Amino acid sequence: MIATAVVALAVGRLTAWPTIHGLRTQLADATSAMLHDPLTGMLNRAGLQAAHATLANTDPVQPIIVALIDLDDFKHVNDTHGHSRGDDLLTEVGDRISDIAALHGGTAARLAGDEYAALLPARTDDLDRIADTFTTIISQPVALPTDSGPALVAVSASVGLALVDTSDPFTEVALHRADIAMYHAKRYGRHRHAIYQPGMTMPPAQHRRGPRLRDRHQPTNGASA
Repeated sequence: MIATAVVALAVGRLTAWPTIHGLRTQLADATSAMLHDPLTGMLNRAGLQAAHATLANTDPVQPIIVALIDLDDFKHVNDTHGHSRGDDLLTEVGDRISDIAALHGGTAARLAGDEYAALLPARTDDLDRIADTFTTIISQPVALPTDSGPALVAVSASVGLALVDTSDPFTEVALHRADIAMYHAKRYGRHRHAIYQPGMTMPPAQHRRGPRLRDRHQPTNGASA
């Protein structure tokens, strides 16, 4: 009788295994979808925040470089070539940013629209060189398919970099400081970069593209970060 019960239990487990495996797969897929951008396959904002949280939980505290990358006048690409071709360009730019981040031992994400970010280990204090790498690689023309054949399209990017500690809050400090630097880069024209300096504040509103969610949660009227 005991043997019969054991056999029944084993058969029950074998029968249930495909269901359990399927549920685990669905859960893994759902978790991945929550952390990744569906267009580019990069991490999304939540995914980058999770990556930062992993760094923050690692001792000892380490310096990291946060890059905020915003394409210049991307709307012109959509208006000229259509949103589908614009998506192709966003994907190609995302691949380039991911490659640069991986080259430096970091990770990258598409936050929203034409805005990207990266977390890099601070293996060098030459932040200008890293920023130049982003702006130079991103600005290389991309061949986009059109009804009349491939069209070479190029965009430039404004890049803001900030050197922070892994213990610094992600949104309120790390990303916010890189964002301030990026807006200073954009203030002086296309294809520029800026490095966050202590006491640096958001530039006047006329030099900004418009308020975003994290801007509305941060002091911008002359307050520093």
